[in-house]
Amino acid sequence: MLKHRGFPGRLTGTDFQFVIRRANMKEGASKIVKRERFKDRRNVDRAADTAFLAALWAHFGEEPFERGNLDAGRLSWLFGREVVAAEDPFNPASYDALLKINLKVAQVSFPQIFAAGAEMEDFDDWEDGFEEEDQD
Repeated sequence: MLKHRGFPGRLTGTDFQFVIRRANMKEGASKIVKRERFKDRRNVDRAADTAFLAALWAHFGEEPFERGNLDAGRLSWLFGREVVAAEDPFNPASYDALLKINLKVAQVSFPQIFAAGAEMEDFDDWEDGFEEEDQD
């Protein structure tokens, strides 16, 4: 499993992880599936999607990239829209699977990442302004 050095490990101040530490030797890689994003998602969930895509963009740009140690759950929130398969046939349960950013869709879904002058530093600290909703 390729480890993407320098890639953020998680969203600052949360338990939303972006990478995994080691490969699952018993069961293999978790399968990437397309997850539905509903409009009533919490702000912190949206912030995690934004920060993850910003990190992907800063790290890989438009080039295809190997899944490696990127978290399947976090990829699944973007898969099929902003992140797509870069090979055919695509194995969604492989650490070696190639992915790429669908730039046109990503620019529409997350315009703040691609705005003129946007820097990766703008997306690395989401603690301010995103408070957890009360759990009743």
